Amino acid sequence: MSERSVSRKKDQKRWYTIHAPEQFGREELGTTPADEPDQVLGRTIETTLGDLKQDASENNTKLTFKINDVGSDAAYTEFVSHELTRDYLRSLVRRGASKVEAYITVLSTDDYRVQIQPVAFTTKKADASQEKAIRRTMIDQVEAAAEERTFEALVDSVVEGRMSSAIYSDAKTIYPLRRVEIQKMTLEARPEEVAAEEETAVDVDEEEVADEIEPDDEE
Repeated sequence: MSERSVSRKKDQKRWYTIHAPEQFGREELGTTPADEPDQVLGRTIETTLGDLKQDASENNTKLTFKINDVGSDAAYTEFVSHELTRDYLRSLVRRGASKVEAYITVLSTDDYRVQIQPVAFTTKKADASQEKAIRRTMIDQVEAAAEERTFEALVDSVVEGRMSSAIYSDAKTIYPLRRVEIQKMTLEARPEEVAAEEETAVDVDEEEVADEIEPDDEE
């Protein structure tokens, strides 16, 4: 292929400006090229909360978005994950103290399934029963938050630190805490995916019931 034809093919590509979801102010995340709009769908882009807020103190929070809609020259995204950097998490660890983690999968009120991973750092070493109680508090707080929030509101509560603050307020009565963070939040399934899974599960259950009540041919 000649240099001229390569150049012509490159010129035919359209560049799309990628935007964050509306809850993040539709901030520009960058650009991406494609021959056709459909080629842009599904692409992911990573940034930091610091870049979105123009605040370097938030650079320890990574955000991942996925393109789910494309216009004439713009690509729009949905939230995929929120994650603290490893370096930041390592900086919170102290010798002689406890690190308590939990992995909780919940459904928002609008049927988005997400996994949320809170982590608590104690001032000194907690015993097993205290760690268990702190973990239970984490689970209860996350489940309670999901029961009354949409997906967007749940994301906001994590990104803005309200969920970690709520956990801290409750768990510090069990054992003195130095810090509570949501180390990761991940979108696992959208409403249509959750509905499809539930429908499949119902179909399987009905088949199992039918098999159990089927009369024995030998009788």
